[in-house]
Amino acid sequence: MGACIQNRIKQHNLDHSLTRAFYTSPDIYLLDLERYWGRNWLFAGHVSQIPNVGDFFLFDFGNESVIISRDEDDTISAYLNVCRHRGSRICLESHGNKRTFTCPYHAWTYNLKGDLIWAGHMSKSFKSNNFSLKSVNLINFQGLIFICLTDNPPSIAPTLEKLAPLTRPFALEQLKIVHSASYPVAANWKLALENYMECYHCAPSHKEYSKSHSLKDPGEMEALIPSLNIRSEAAGLLIGEINSTGPTSTDIGTDCYYRRYPLFSGYDTVSNNGQPLAPLLGSLASYDGGASDLQIGSLNNFLIYSDHVIAYRFIPTGLQTTEIQTFWLVRGDAEEGKDYVLDDLTWLWHVTTLDDERIIRHNQQGVNSFYYRPGPLSSMEFGVSEFHHGYLTMLAQE
Repeated sequence: MGACIQNRIKQHNLDHSLTRAFYTSPDIYLLDLERYWGRNWLFAGHVSQIPNVGDFFLFDFGNESVIISRDEDDTISAYLNVCRHRGSRICLESHGNKRTFTCPYHAWTYNLKGDLIWAGHMSKSFKSNNFSLKSVNLINFQGLIFICLTDNPPSIAPTLEKLAPLTRPFALEQLKIVHSASYPVAANWKLALENYMECYHCAPSHKEYSKSHSLKDPGEMEALIPSLNIRSEAAGLLIGEINSTGPTSTDIGTDCYYRRYPLFSGYDTVSNNGQPLAPLLGSLASYDGGASDLQIGSLNNFLIYSDHVIAYRFIPTGLQTTEIQTFWLVRGDAEEGKDYVLDDLTWLWHVTTLDDERIIRHNQQGVNSFYYRPGPLSSMEFGVSEFHHGYLTMLAQE
């Protein structure tokens, strides 16, 4: 890392936005991929995507591609999608079912455990057991699959132990993904993530969201929390919060945030009319009119309503190109057309993400100006400051 980048990291004021170079420099973007994305736990998918032996899907970001699969022992594993021969991508399909993974270049073949089981015309001294696929660290937290590429991943297990009782009533492992959508945005990935980490912009920018979510106004939200807690306990939820992010996290890359906050009166969930969208999750006995903000690791964000879950990730595809990938999850036994209507389920976060695409794109256009200077963050943008703390700390580590 050059001295210029080191100085930019040291000189950053955590009360302000980042300087222009962090959103425009090719050198910093490459460092982002290597030191931040390569060292953090990343939400790859859900166990419902691979219910059977041989099922697999790919998780791609930046220059990387990871195979997530279920083997004959019913174990979910992750491997780098790079052949150990000359580096070709092995899986070209985004998902499917295979008994073996065969490289399309020279036909080197691997089993579901990543072992090399065939390589033709090699020397007698060649030892196939030295050329297994590179294994990738994987954690399955209540059905949510996270992967980490570094050999020494952040120790997030103790944090997940604290989180588990709070999320257990939702039975996340029993959900299924019923829809996913990708929204390309012409902006650096950090601008997309920063936008999600604050609700300072919600009231002026998200008309539909602001009808139901009290998060847009902290004063209104706090007044509604006591009655929400009563309803949440009656529904079968534990009352508790976790705020271990940025400087307060136990270690870099182990961030965790959980808080249930109230929707406005008349909203059981976030449908256009406030009425239920799908069957209640897990063991919930009733709608409490709340939403849980959940962050696991530094880059993975979820919203848990009483009847569905939204998962968000902001995938870098280039210096100033990002995919906002959104997933909608409901109970695994819910039937489309009978228990939920897909257009109704996806309505709010589809229109909200379209808003965000426009906001983030315009943000990048402004930041590209040679005359842009970092401005001060508001009290409602604490999540942005906490992200900057962890991001810059990890970026500075060799």
